[in-house]
Amino acid sequence: MQRKQIRWLLLGGVASIAIVALLMALGRTDPSPRVTAAKVTRGNLNAAVSTNGKVEAVEPFVLRAELSSFVTGVTAMEGRHVRRGDLLLQLDMTATRADLAQAREAQLSAQEDLRAARAGGRADELGQLDSDIRKSSSDLERLRSERAALERLVAKQAATKDELAQNRAALDKAEAEAKRLDSRKTEMARRAALDAERAQLSGTRAREETASLSAKARQGQLRSPVDGTLYLLPVRAGDYVHPGDLLAEVADLTRVRVRAFVDEPDMGLLQPGQPVDITWDALPSRVWQGSTEQTPKTVVPRGTRSVGELLCSVVNEKGELLPNTNVNVRIHVQERKNVLMVPRGAVRTEGIHRYVFQVVDSADLGRSGSRLHRREIHVGISSATEFEITDGLSEGDRVALPGDVDLSDGIKVQVAPDQPGQ
Repeated sequence: MQRKQIRWLLLGGVASIAIVALLMALGRTDPSPRVTAAKVTRGNLNAAVSTNGKVEAVEPFVLRAELSSFVTGVTAMEGRHVRRGDLLLQLDMTATRADLAQAREAQLSAQEDLRAARAGGRADELGQLDSDIRKSSSDLERLRSERAALERLVAKQAATKDELAQNRAALDKAEAEAKRLDSRKTEMARRAALDAERAQLSGTRAREETASLSAKARQGQLRSPVDGTLYLLPVRAGDYVHPGDLLAEVADLTRVRVRAFVDEPDMGLLQPGQPVDITWDALPSRVWQGSTEQTPKTVVPRGTRSVGELLCSVVNEKGELLPNTNVNVRIHVQERKNVLMVPRGAVRTEGIHRYVFQVVDSADLGRSGSRLHRREIHVGISSATEFEITDGLSEGDRVALPGDVDLSDGIKVQVAPDQPGQ
């Protein structure tokens, strides 16, 4: 019985030793987290700003209605090339032509009134007045001669005083009539001056109205003012248009302007003359080249963004980019050759400082495995995927990339094998 107890005790001791040994072996297994790393390499870096924009015509000719009318016919097609003088559409000018005839009649009437006023009045009135004045002058001369003769005869008692009194009464009446005629002539002259002024104003208004209506009547046939593309024709036959309504827009589209909306933080990178690539989702295989012309002068709100409006000149030889088209804009702001580069994801920011977690191998540390070392860096330009390193790292150094592991200075890590850039 005692031997059996000793045997069980020995077996239990051996089992305990085995368990302890197993736990120690497990404790020696490396629990370090696994990270992905990338090498610092040299290459050419092209920094670009990508954003959206809208196409505009450089010199658009906007044609608007000058009067209310019906569109009687449309002879051109939107999107087609037109030449200067080509008929685009026709408007109903019936009412305008009637108004033009009345305006011309009013102009002729005003011209006649002006001629009469400058002559002193109407010819028949002037003729009658001149005749009355001549008759009055003749009557005065005759009555005055008769008065002198009667005064001599009365003195000789060859005529009666009643005859002299009758003469004096007739003379007073003739003198009053002469004064009335003189006043009438003065009044006619004053009235003629006023009539001349009114007629001149009426004539001016009539001429202006005639010229305006003549121009409107000519708009009955709307023609292209230049060689170019009819890129907007919003009206159809039968439409009723009002003054100011848009009828058509024509422009030379072989060169267009793109208004790019650049986010405020990127505005400091912009300069005139930088290369620009334009793409359009409707033609994904096409790329249009251009250059920046006018940098933003102010910041404006656009939806939830604060942007500056950058004007770009773009070559559009085939006229495929139409005004008001929404496009993608890529502005090449800077290019550097043979510079140190790291992936953007490896670079972290703290205030105004940037840093990376450098992977330091065991050979450097004198212990097994690798550790992360926080290293402050200075960066230059950047692309969508990489940063230029100007200080803090050397070619061939390895930096940790973000992943599932919470990276921190000094932690022991395992670098995942077979990763590009290691």
